[in-house]
Amino acid sequence: MPDNLLYVAACALIDQDGRILMSQRPAGKMFSGMWEFPGGKIEKGERPEQTVTRELREELGIEPCERCLQPFSFVSHAYETFHLFMPLYLCRQWDGFAQPKEGQVIKWVFPDRITQLNLVPADIPLAEEIKDRLQKGRAYE
Repeated sequence: MPDNLLYVAACALIDQDGRILMSQRPAGKMFSGMWEFPGGKIEKGERPEQTVTRELREELGIEPCERCLQPFSFVSHAYETFHLFMPLYLCRQWDGFAQPKEGQVIKWVFPDRITQLNLVPADIPLAEEIKDRLQKGRAYE
């Protein structure tokens, strides 16, 4: 494996109206001001589902139902200084109310509008797939 390979796991939270929660990267971070699916680096010994659960707790103050995480897609994306591999999960059940905990801005977006955001490059193909596969009001048909 290359030394510059970064494993990340992310989640598309879907509310009762079929909207997806997106998070804006805070100032001072790489890609600041751009939008992404919440998630983070997979730590040593951690399964991707554990990463998603931990990151959603830390970033948004919610407790997702780990067994409710549905594998959706993944991206393998080459950045200039590293290569990112990221599975994306869908989640429609969690405890608590999503609140930004790390200086980020969040918003709920319908799938047909998700690609209109200024997205982090690796999230673009995932957003396009969500737009294609999760039509407004038909997220789980």
